[in-house]
Amino acid sequence: MLRLLYFSDLDLARWEACVAASPGALPYVQAWWLQATAGRWAAVVELGPGGEYYSLLPLPLKWRPWGRIAYQPLFTQQLGLVLTPASRHLQVADYLALATSCCVAFYQQWPPATPLPSLPPSFTLAERLTYHLSLGAPYATIYQHYLPGCRRRLRNNQALAQPLQVKESEELDSVISLFLTYRGPAHTGLRPRHYAALRRLYAALRARGLAELRCVWHPTTAELLAGALFVRHAGGVIYLFAAASPAGKAASAPILLLDDALRRYAGQPGQLFDFEGGSLPAIGRFFTNFGARPVLYPTVTLTYPPRLFSWMRP
Repeated sequence: MLRLLYFSDLDLARWEACVAASPGALPYVQAWWLQATAGRWAAVVELGPGGEYYSLLPLPLKWRPWGRIAYQPLFTQQLGLVLTPASRHLQVADYLALATSCCVAFYQQWPPATPLPSLPPSFTLAERLTYHLSLGAPYATIYQHYLPGCRRRLRNNQALAQPLQVKESEELDSVISLFLTYRGPAHTGLRPRHYAALRRLYAALRARGLAELRCVWHPTTAELLAGALFVRHAGGVIYLFAAASPAGKAASAPILLLDDALRRYAGQPGQLFDFEGGSLPAIGRFFTNFGARPVLYPTVTLTYPPRLFSWMRP
């Protein structure tokens, strides 16, 4: 039986049990991740005979003057349908049809290779781009697939009298400040207040031992040149958030951060490194330095004209 449940009716213990039973479920659908990034949410849930959750479709919601909209939270690359071996409702259209009973607009990004044979009327399908790299090979093999220019920059750093070094950090606010300084609202549309969700998520990740924040500082001035937040999960590693100054980019600090991560995570068969981005051509080209391959993932959208302004329609 499929039911639409609002946050006050959700059993988060059963939610987590459902996610744990779903092969390959990504961490974005964990209740604690959604609590950090969305706060409260609804869901279309398939209930078992004892009230167990057999499947679910998370529905983060926001209010607008014309009604609720289902949206993709910040710092959450993909959501989508979570199925378990016990699921009996396997048609995406059934979940989406029920979702429309609580929202007038819907937008979600779903994992790669999600089967979407049919969508209800008014839903549209598009694609976004990320980059993946298999972590199954040893680091030496992964390194040999770096582009020549990338390897040269790494060698040049090692040849310096004081090479830049990647070090562990807990200073997320410093990395956020660096990002706001050089990639602020004019580039991203995000205001400083939007990063409260990232701070909450970082705290939740650290509490579970899943976060690794790494930074590069100038060896003589102690200036922060670049930083990156990586998330470990059952299926691999996510490159969640990063920032660099112009001086850091010139000194190849972002390359050092990614090379250090791949060195540490290499040699894990079945694991993937998700660069979590690449739709912008310049970003995609940067990720190909490391031998990453482009991967498409679907977006599902439903947009109704706001009822508040329906009188304007011809």
